[in-house]
Amino acid sequence: MAAESLANVKFVQEKKLIQKYFDEISQDSGKYCFGIADTLKALELGAVETLIVWENLDITRFVLRNAAGGISLRHTRPYDSLIHHLEEPIVHMNKEQEKDREKFIDKSTGLEMEQAQEPQPLLEWFAEKYKEFGANLEFVTNRSQEGAQFVKGFGGIGGLLRYKVDFTNLASADDEEDEFYSDDDDI
Repeated sequence: MAAESLANVKFVQEKKLIQKYFDEISQDSGKYCFGIADTLKALELGAVETLIVWENLDITRFVLRNAAGGISLRHTRPYDSLIHHLEEPIVHMNKEQEKDREKFIDKSTGLEMEQAQEPQPLLEWFAEKYKEFGANLEFVTNRSQEGAQFVKGFGGIGGLLRYKVDFTNLASADDEEDEFYSDDDDI
């Protein structure tokens, strides 16, 4: 009997959490994120207060390296153009997307990239890493109307943010990061 009461409490808490998330969206506060890309960006910024993930999220995280065994070279913003970041591309895919080998191709060489690490379920990665980002992790189901809407409408991944984040400006800044900048251009 106690188990049933506890399950009801969890169900009510889940509904309240998702409703709070939907309230942020309806108020257009900018203090929410959804989808893998924006949620990961918000986590990197330390902006996610509560990470909300569907308990059955079926996404796998792949860390890749180019076919030559090396890792990608990426140049960063103009003010630190002398610092190069070595980066292994990370790809997140569901089972259907994994069948498309195009995502595993290194665009610079046209060769298939190797896996630098064992593929890992994104759920497992979140469970291991969420504290490093200063976030709380909440798993939700699709058993309530709110939960089902969160899963279908938002992909089953999102977050409540500590502060407003403009993801459109972040996307354009990321595009610029891929370009090479030299301080010599100013002379």
